[in-house]
Amino acid sequence: MKVCGVDEAGRGPLAGPVCAAAVILDAAHPIAGLDDSKKLSEKKRDRLAVEIKAKALAWGVGWASVAEIDRINILQATLLAMQRAVAALSVLPTEILVDGNRLPRFDVPARAIIGGDATVVEISAASILAKTARDAEMLKLHALAPQYGLDRHKGYGTAAHLEALRLHGAAEFHRRSFAPVRDVIAQRT
Repeated sequence: MKVCGVDEAGRGPLAGPVCAAAVILDAAHPIAGLDDSKKLSEKKRDRLAVEIKAKALAWGVGWASVAEIDRINILQATLLAMQRAVAALSVLPTEILVDGNRLPRFDVPARAIIGGDATVVEISAASILAKTARDAEMLKLHALAPQYGLDRHKGYGTAAHLEALRLHGAAEFHRRSFAPVRDVIAQRT
């Protein structure tokens, strides 16, 4: 049985792509400390991400761009990123377990599990890989446009990010289909 866990990171932010990861763990090489990525410190997530990549039978990461998010909506873009993460696996899973209540189409049996990132180790591992991959991407965007403070809030709609949007306008990595970004663009034109 090759169970694959799938989770995403970055559905809520105003900036950057959405990321999904898929992980098939190896029962012969257990990983201690797996949990919902939101419950772990950044340092622990980073350490676990390295261990997951080293010990998993297979793992994959999939993305949906800001342009795709704006064109097809965040839910559909998230499902697309999940399909891409599973397609990136080097091993075909026998079952896919997805965190949440929505499933993309897969060629193998799949189930949605609400709260799965805290209760299913394969989904916990996927949540860690998705979060660390997206955070790394946000640091790259921060290097290109430090005025938005993406290194601190990772694109979420914090007061500091909203203020930066008002001051500097929207960058190409901002999701124009999200109301706070749309509102800033409308006020600046």
